[in-house]
Amino acid sequence: MKENSWIKGALVLGFSFFIAIMLVKPIGVSTQFSVLSGIIHSSIDKAVIVEDSSRESGYSSTNAYYDKSEGKLAKSIKEPLNYDFVFVLAIPVGGFLGYMLLKKKKEEASSETAEGASCSVENKRGFIKNYGPSFAGGFLLLFGARMADGCTSGHMMSGMMQGSVSGYVFAAAVFATAIPTALLVKKMKKA
Repeated sequence: MKENSWIKGALVLGFSFFIAIMLVKPIGVSTQFSVLSGIIHSSIDKAVIVEDSSRESGYSSTNAYYDKSEGKLAKSIKEPLNYDFVFVLAIPVGGFLGYMLLKKKKEEASSETAEGASCSVENKRGFIKNYGPSFAGGFLLLFGARMADGCTSGHMMSGMMQGSVSGYVFAAAVFATAIPTALLVKKMKKA
């Protein structure tokens, strides 16, 4: 793989964020996980979100978290088919399509090499060992973002595109933590 192959991905990501801000609004996804949990919660407890004509959103909730911002989250829970929720649903679909395309490329490349001479690391390690740590790390990142009432993508990427100082500070903190951690993990895997 080329050393600068990440540049293509960075350009596509940057262009996607630019188009989103220009056409709709800045991208942010972690709130939509709260919407999903609210959909599940409101299907179990029908009284947690009620219509409220006195509010601009048209909804109120007995749950303080759903009721904040004048019931905007409660409205998203009751009317989830919006830009943000569809965008979040598209993330795993896009990831799966990318995985399948990459898998197909790897299979074609390995069939061109000497018969079975290069067996991929993915096949040797297994699905859980290969993807489990990434899933756990993503879960912790998302959990922490929601506990802080923020959003990693919205705060860092969209925030930086809007010139937010806190977005730049957050990005610096993320990379100051992520780079040494990645180097440490790489060193541990070699050992």
